[in-house]
Amino acid sequence: MRTAIESFLNYLSVERGVSQHTLAAYSNDLFQLADFMASRRVSDWPHVSPEHVALFMDDLNDRSYAGSTKARKVAAMRSLFRFLKEERMVADNPTDGLRSPRIGRPLPKALTTEEVDRLLASAAADSTPDGLRDYAMLELMYACGLRVSELVGLDLGHVDSVAGTVRCFGKGAKERVVPLHDTAVSALERYLAHGRPAIATGRGGDAIFLNRKGQRLTRQGFWLRLRRGAIAAGVTAKITPHMLRHSFATHLLHGGASLRHVQELLGHASISTTQIYTHLTSEHVRREFERAHPRAG
Repeated sequence: MRTAIESFLNYLSVERGVSQHTLAAYSNDLFQLADFMASRRVSDWPHVSPEHVALFMDDLNDRSYAGSTKARKVAAMRSLFRFLKEERMVADNPTDGLRSPRIGRPLPKALTTEEVDRLLASAAADSTPDGLRDYAMLELMYACGLRVSELVGLDLGHVDSVAGTVRCFGKGAKERVVPLHDTAVSALERYLAHGRPAIATGRGGDAIFLNRKGQRLTRQGFWLRLRRGAIAAGVTAKITPHMLRHSFATHLLHGGASLRHVQELLGHASISTTQIYTHLTSEHVRREFERAHPRAG
């Protein structure tokens, strides 16, 4: 059973170009499924029945997984059995008719403009090589609404300081070019001139953002730097890298940017993904109305 899972994961990686993050999640989900089937004395995929699948779903429910986690595990299981059937490794698909758990889309959490200002001002005060790097990363992420994977994946050739643009690669390796404002360009140029040369060892290749070993900074490395920066700035919100992306989108809409424009900048394939931010902007408009209207209080 494990060999079949490994074949499926290889197919996803080589032929479908699935990200390493998704591959890791699917690997965990499917080996959990295999272990569950083994505990029910099911030793091969053709012997898995719809009843076994139902028992697995009951087990997921008993473990109180979040709806999004259960939905991902169901998606992984369904994809595996479609692959096995196409490869003629099973005759029937026991997940046919299985519905994915319904999940509500959580509202994105954004920092206030004051919190962002404090975070950036605190980072800007550190002139060490690490400090120059961290400030450049924060300015760049908030200026462009980048995903953390897009940020740490940037290479030297991806930024055009003269044109004020950054070229990044999002989900599915989709490329987009995002404008940079002058403050972010200045922060990046200072890091490239005085920060990166001090920590570069040649092991990071063309990566823009390097760790202390001179290697490309990881997503986890950025998250750690962000959390430390938030504490230093007195930002009490439970901050995550994605909150800067949410803040970018929310603050643009507050400032009057169109939904289509924000969709393009974020690299969303569908505008329905971007529309979740309209709820936040509606709340903002309501608060401003109640604050400003003479009879709203």
